[in-house]
Amino acid sequence: MANLTLVYGLRLLPSEEVSEVGDATLKLKNGREARVTMHVLEGSKEEIEKQLKSSLDAFFDFYPEI
Repeated sequence: MANLTLVYGLRLLPSEEVSEVGDATLKLKNGREARVTMHVLEGSKEEIEKQLKSSLDAFFDFYPEI
């Protein structure tokens, strides 16, 4: 299997300050662009941690060959 790269970003903000979230854009070595869908998790620290773990587990379910 080829080496993989997981691209992600995290930032905590007060929930009442967030009005919109857009996709992030990546530049690939072949000159093309790829988009990364951004996800928003809200709640207490514990709730966010639980949601993040669940989301990460679900993400890898999409790629059973890994």
